[in-house]
Amino acid sequence: MSDINERIRELIQHAYDNAPAIRSLMDQAGVAPADIRGAEDLAKIPVLSKDSLVEIHQANPPFGGFLTIDPDDLPRIYISPGPIYDPQPPPADPESMLAPFRTIGIGRGDRVLNTFMYHLTPAGILLDEALRACGATVIPTGPGNTELQIMMMMALGASGFVGQPSYLMTLLDKAAEMGLGAGAVPLKKALFSAEPYTPSQRERFEGEYGMKTTSAYGTADLGVIGYTREGAQGFCIMPSVYLQICDPETGAPLELGETGEIVATTLNKSYPLIRFGTGDLGALAAQRQCEGQQLLGLFGRSGDAIKVRGMFLHPNQLQYAAMQFPEIKEIQVVITRPENRDVVTVNVELNEGADGRGLAEKLSALAQQAARLRIDAVNFVEAGVIEPGGRKIVDEREWD
Repeated sequence: MSDINERIRELIQHAYDNAPAIRSLMDQAGVAPADIRGAEDLAKIPVLSKDSLVEIHQANPPFGGFLTIDPDDLPRIYISPGPIYDPQPPPADPESMLAPFRTIGIGRGDRVLNTFMYHLTPAGILLDEALRACGATVIPTGPGNTELQIMMMMALGASGFVGQPSYLMTLLDKAAEMGLGAGAVPLKKALFSAEPYTPSQRERFEGEYGMKTTSAYGTADLGVIGYTREGAQGFCIMPSVYLQICDPETGAPLELGETGEIVATTLNKSYPLIRFGTGDLGALAAQRQCEGQQLLGLFGRSGDAIKVRGMFLHPNQLQYAAMQFPEIKEIQVVITRPENRDVVTVNVELNEGADGRGLAEKLSALAQQAARLRIDAVNFVEAGVIEPGGRKIVDEREWD
């Protein structure tokens, strides 16, 4: 703990001196760097919500006053809903970022299908870099084109897969339709992220196909936070992040084992996010099975934002959509999950006398542009179906 206390002291002083946003947040709370002597003192700093982060970024573009290095030294810049321009700072400890891949044995000789997107968001290229650092050869397929991916997998003898577990299910189902069963598929290692990894999926991948698998928990703002490994419940937390579990209402830290909002402090001085509220619910282990912190699991969302196909959908995005179309009176998104696939349905109540022709196509295009989310169906509903003032996002998915 002494090491983390020293790192936090240095981080806070550096952030206060070099990141105007951090200085402003601390000054507003009446907290000076000298008040933060270690991890326990972080609670003196208020939790920074995602909505507040968006507001700060919009008030002080492009990086909100959090970046402490010259922007010309950034290798890449991404975008996440808000919008927020996410800088990719140089990693403080590149080797430690390889732990999720090392735990499943990724290395030289592995050819890995990387099915995450390579543009706009960080997942594809950051995982590509980590795979290469481990010595693996990357096949940068991105999402979709399932039959082509199967062809490449078989022709190149791909031993690894990186992507969403539901997409690997889709890929294996299609391969089976093509007569390629478990004995023929060369995949033996898989890293998942962006959605829950269910026990039934694990049974299929590890039991039927004999794979070694791990699941990574992360966000666009924070990068990879933790990963699963054999013998440890939940996620082993990366050394680049310090987690607290806090009361969602007050921000006060809770005891080990208690469930609350996951609040993260990045230990990278180039882009410090201090006491950032992820909106996810979790609990930290009292008896650790990991070298560092251990997150026992993800137990839902503390706010209204919902992760769909690896992307967060915020109610304020729906409000923004409604404002673009005066014919809309009420709007609501319903998310279901038949056959291991997220389905997004938008219910719309029109103002009396409004013409909804062409609206479904416009809404779908706006969702793709603003949230990078594909809409599966737009339903026009009668008055009263959408409760005024009710939840704008209804998550009806079941995770077995």
